[in-house]
Formats: sequence, C-alpha cells, structure tokens
Amino acid sequence: MKKKLNINRRDFVNGFALSLAAGTSLSPFELLAKDNLTARNIYYPPAMTGLRGSHKGSFEVAHAVAWSGVKFDKPKHQTDGEYDLVVVGGGLSGLSAAYFYRQRHGSNAKILIIDNHDDFGGHAKRNEFMVDGKKLIGYGGSQSIDSPATYSVAAKKLLKDVGVFTDRFYDYYDQDYFKKSNPKQGIYFSSHLYGKDIVLENLLRVNISKDDNSAIEILNSYPIAEESKKALINLLTSKKNYLSDISSRTKRIELMRRTSYSDFLRKYVQVPEEIVKLYRDTHRGLWGVGWDALSTLEAYKANQPGTTYLNIGATESNNAHNLYERGEPYIFHFPDGNAGLARALVRQLIPDSIPGSTMEDLVKAKVDYDGLDLSSLKVRIRLNSTVVNVEHDTNQKSVNVTYVNNGESHWVKGKHVIMACYNNMLPHLCPELPLDQRKALDYATKIPLVYISIAVRNWRALSNLGLRGIYIPQPKLMHSFGLDFPVSMGGYNFTQNPDQPTVLHGTHVPTDPDTGLDHRQQAINGRRRLYEISFDEFERDIIEQMEGSLKGGGFDAERDIAALTVNRWPHGYAWEYNDYSDPAEYNPYNGPHIKGREKIGRISIANSDASAYAYVDGAIDAADRAVNEQLND
Repeated sequence: MKKKLNINRRDFVNGFALSLAAGTSLSPFELLAKDNLTARNIYYPPAMTGLRGSHKGSFEVAHAVAWSGVKFDKPKHQTDGEYDLVVVGGGLSGLSAAYFYRQRHGSNAKILIIDNHDDFGGHAKRNEFMVDGKKLIGYGGSQSIDSPATYSVAAKKLLKDVGVFTDRFYDYYDQDYFKKSNPKQGIYFSSHLYGKDIVLENLLRVNISKDDNSAIEILNSYPIAEESKKALINLLTSKKNYLSDISSRTKRIELMRRTSYSDFLRKYVQVPEEIVKLYRDTHRGLWGVGWDALSTLEAYKANQPGTTYLNIGATESNNAHNLYERGEPYIFHFPDGNAGLARALVRQLIPDSIPGSTMEDLVKAKVDYDGLDLSSLKVRIRLNSTVVNVEHDTNQKSVNVTYVNNGESHWVKGKHVIMACYNNMLPHLCPELPLDQRKALDYATKIPLVYISIAVRNWRALSNLGLRGIYIPQPKLMHSFGLDFPVSMGGYNFTQNPDQPTVLHGTHVPTDPDTGLDHRQQAINGRRRLYEISFDEFERDIIEQMEGSLKGGGFDAERDIAALTVNRWPHGYAWEYNDYSDPAEYNPYNGPHIKGREKIGRISIANSDASAYAYVDGAIDAADRAVNEQLND
C-alpha cells in the first residue's frame, strides 16, 4: 500500500519551492521576499528539501521561450552597467569560464554570471539535512572528479589553482570501509512484478564456476522460472564464444555495434525474455538508457556476461576516459559531490562569500548568498535570473543580454559573452546563430536524471540484510539506492555504524524501454514524463520501494526516514555519442557538437554539451576553449 510520510518539511523553509504555482517565474527567495520574511536568515538553498534540482521557478521562463515562442522585450534603458564578460550559466563550466577569464584578462575584469536556479553549481548540487542533531551532507547531481590524472593541462591547473588537490582523497576516502563488514550488493524482486517482495544477493555481474555451489544456490533462489534459472546459471558460467560462426574480427565488431546487448542475449545467447529484462536496466545510471538501446560492443567493454569470450581483443572507447579500465580508483569525491568544486571556484571568484581557505574547510562552510551579487564586487553571481536573448549591439563591440528576474526584464551589456547553459536553448536565445549551426545543435539532447537524497535516522535495515546497496530491475522509480561514498574530511565524518544517521543515495533515470526507440528519443520521452511527476508521487514510490526491499531488515519508513530531497534534472547528463545509434566515428573530438560550438563574434559556447562529454573535465575544457576564443580574437 502506498504511503505518505508525516514529515513537516514541505510547507515552509525546507520545502517551500513546492508551493509555487504552476507557470510562475518566481523563485522561493522571491516568494519569501513577497511575504516580507527576512530572507537573510532563511535563504540557504542547500538545506531546502522536497523537489529540487530544476525546481519550480527555474524553468518556466525558458519553457515559455522555447515551447511557446514568447518574446520578452528588452527594457528601454540598460538596467545594469557594462561588464568585460557576461557568463550565461553558473554551473561548473560557467564558473570555470569566469575563473579563466579573470586569471588571463586580469583581476580587475568585471564579470557577471547569470543563472536561472536559486543556487550556483548547475548540476553540482549540494543537499544538507539536520537529523537528530547531526548535519548530513549529500550530493544532488554531479558526483565525482573522475580520473583526474587524465585531465588536460588546463583542467589539472584549475583544480590546483582553486585548492583542490585530488591526491588527498586517498586519505579521505576509506577504501577499506566496505571490506570490514563485507556487505553485498542486493537485488530486489518487487511484489508488483514477482508477486512477492524478495531481496537476495545480486550475482548478475559475477563470473562463477560450475562448481560454485553457494552462488548457484543463490541464483536458484531467484523468483524466476526454472528455465530462466538454468539459462542465467549457464550465462554466468559459460566460456562460449557466441559469435564463433563469424570468423572476421571486423565483422564481429560491426555486428556487435549494430546489435543491442538485449538483442544479443535474445538472438545469440538465446536466454528467455525474463533474463533479458533482468539485465536491461543495470547500465541506466551510467548511460541514461538501458541495454535495449546500447550495443553489444559497449557490453563487451563493460565485461557484461556472455561477451567475455567473443575474441575481439582491445577496443577503443568513444570517451576521453576509458570508463571500464580506470588507471585511478573512483574515490575523488567531496561529501557534497562536485558541489565542493563549485564552492572552491566561487570562493576564488568572491572570497568573502565563503569562509576558509582549504578544500577541507569547504565541506562545512556556509555560503553567504547575500554576498554573491554586491555592486562592490568585480565578479558577481546573479541567481534566479533566466536569460531570454543574447545579441550583438549594432556596433558589434558589445553584446546585449536580456534576462528575466521576478517577472521583469533586465538588460546588461558584455564586451564578451560565454554561453555556458544548455546547448539546445541556444537557437532560442541567440538570433544571430547560423542555420547550419542550429541544425548541428539540434542533433543531441540532454539525458534526464533524478538523484534522490534520503536522510535516514539509521541504516540498520541495510546492515541487517548484509547489504550496501540494491539494484531494482524493471523499476517503478528508482533503479538503485544505497549507501553513499565513505568520505570523511574537514571535520565531517561518514557514518561509522548502522545506528547513526546518514544519507542514502537513489537514482531514477526515466526511459522508454523496449519500444524500438533510440537513446535520443527515449531521453526526450523520459524528460516529458519527468515534468509531470509531483513530489508526492516521488515520495510514495520511494517509500514503496524502500519498504518492499528493506522490510526484512526491520525498516519502517515513518520511523527511519527523516527527510527527502528529490533532485530532478530533466536536462541532466550532457549527450555522449552512443555507438549503437550514432555514427561510429562520432566522439568528443568529432561530431556535430564541433560545429554547434563555433564562436559567433563576441559570443562563445562552453558547457559539457559542447564537449559531448558528461564529466567535470568536459565542462572545464569547454570553458578553457571558450575563454581563449574571446581573448585571442
């Protein structure tokens, strides 16, 4: 039975974004101001719970422009001064662009960063909770600094310059944390699909031998048909080359590229459909789509069952990093994810806004949001403001930028502008964009994503089940949830025992699987549905999944869940080329995004979209290129 929690967190400070009327452009901050509340004592976005990410008030103006063709007139008179640089978008790429520009142009450069959200950082979002007297910190978007040794010279230098030294995470990330009690990864067979809620150890990715009686016993406990059990055990124990009839390595690779892994399991391994569906969603969190729209070649790179012995040798990755053979561990993670890096950048740009001087003291520091947009500053960050038009002045020596704040249009000028926002918005914002560039930008789309932060008073239920996380096949909402990264730094300590409060992290990626749709169309359909889901629906489904999977460990949602933040990102991951549906030659160095990011006079384009790479260094490298374009002109 679906339940709602009796938690008083949505009516006022912690969740008042939910009270916004549909279609309004007002931010929570502006609503508070309208109610004559003291914003200085209340306005602290990281502590807001409820529906966050692309929250109400952040997207309505942009949708009016892009969906309905609404035009916002430029004011008759300029409402602010002229800046050396105006940056549209306050995410990691926009903040990096501001930093690079000031560093290379000079410390006296006047810079304005404009963002439509009520917080800076873009997808690098920080979530905070106070539970039973303990502050909990989590991440609501961009997760970690992945493989920093592979970063470009510019990206490595930026990390160092803003005081982020990745080698310190070897001390802060407890790599032995999960070895001590040896918790397992679980798999949840939900009652709505299997008739009964059952949680067992997840062995879908484990290569086992035919005499591994313990593993086979677990697999035989899965609530699936006997035929499916036999097929699954055979899949995990077999050393067969399922493409041995194709002698040519080149032809095998061609077939693997044009065959989805789901179809490979159907046609070549010949497992029952029940097993195909069991595996379909295991990769959603990485690619934003299931194996029905990812190739067997991708599955081979990821060492998926049935692909190990296909005998094609090493293959090149479409990505700048090899996602499956990292040279470094995946440990470079602030407690608030890459919000820590966003804060490091903001402290360099506006030193008085964040106290402290080290990457460690960033963790517990509190941002002075009232100090981000002062007239005395050389660099200013203007939140709750949606840009609606960017166009060169008649003299071509500056760029007019029109934005909407609190329902009113404002007009500023920049000698240079860097668009560090969502690429697909550019044709709606920049009327000077050439037709061929518009077409190139239209090729890709964003991948919708939801990161869910669940503050719990304890995680005893997971511990009692001997688990650290749970995978949910064919999910109603979350496809996985579990304990976060064991990082302790700056006086903030990760939970040390199951009776302590902590933040559980859940992931939902809306797709439209097994419909014959490619990755791009599934993302578009998923995004549409995401805007239609209310917080109450999120809450009910999250509770249902957690109670169904954890009840054997003694979980009680009413007792154990203290707060809930749903970070909704309809425009989430940047598009990365998918070798199943995109031309094989497309990668971060070749594809429509190269044309799409071309400079338009005094306007350059940054953001990870422009790199076709959904990682931190993609955002930083795009900023580096955009700034150089403007300064070298």
